[in-house]
Amino acid sequence: MINHYIPSFPLSNFVELFWLYQGQVQPSHSLERALPTGTMELVISLQNETLKIYDNQDHKKYQSFKGSLISGVHSESFIIDTSSQISVMGIHFKPAGAFPFLNLPAGELHNTTVSLDNFWGGKAEEMRERLLAAPSSLEKFKLLEHYLLCNIKQPLKRHPAIEFALKKIPSLQHSRAISELTDQIGLSSRRFIELFNKQVGLSPKLFSRVCRFQHALRIINNTKQMDWSEVALDCGYFDQAHFIHEFKAFSGLSPTVYKKQKGENLNHVPIS
Repeated sequence: MINHYIPSFPLSNFVELFWLYQGQVQPSHSLERALPTGTMELVISLQNETLKIYDNQDHKKYQSFKGSLISGVHSESFIIDTSSQISVMGIHFKPAGAFPFLNLPAGELHNTTVSLDNFWGGKAEEMRERLLAAPSSLEKFKLLEHYLLCNIKQPLKRHPAIEFALKKIPSLQHSRAISELTDQIGLSSRRFIELFNKQVGLSPKLFSRVCRFQHALRIINNTKQMDWSEVALDCGYFDQAHFIHEFKAFSGLSPTVYKKQKGENLNHVPIS
């Protein structure tokens, strides 16, 4: 069972939603490949004391995180342990949504997962213990909202150039448009990239590529009979070969394999 909760303003400007997953049975697969979304995630285990992130190449190797973690913005897939996530909740941030709650630039967490206590200290474990004791979903969400508000490290405000860019970039389909966007913003290219990395966690061009990849995933998930060359053109890739190369770079899979193996969530692929 999955429950969602939208926090009140001003958190709603930075958080897409709070989520709570409470599974009834053990999943048939123990690992899942999580795909890049261009956003950060805060995850808290409500059952096991540790969360595991596995090596992309060697699934026998993993990192353990006590109780809760922050997943930085990724531009490559990573492997999560579904067996330890029978009861888990978290925060799905909007693009450039997590940086006010961290005490470092978002770009320093690119393709990285870090224990939440690195940022919140003992408050991370205190929050988890109170979440475990909370009797209802709503009370858990309210507690999570309270702790997020209590751990604001930087002003709850994106730079105006970043606000403008985030509205424009998802609809852009080629790298030249990023240069044109920079001209509209009125900042030097170097300054814009620096700000974008600091608040979003990726360069503008890489974030644009992730947005295009996500657009492709939505098309694949909503289409039964695939014409891959048509998907490539619809998403703004040069050709089918370019599309397949980019898809593999972000997901570790070909589009055909993804279509065959994908789960209910378009950004999670079960691993047998």
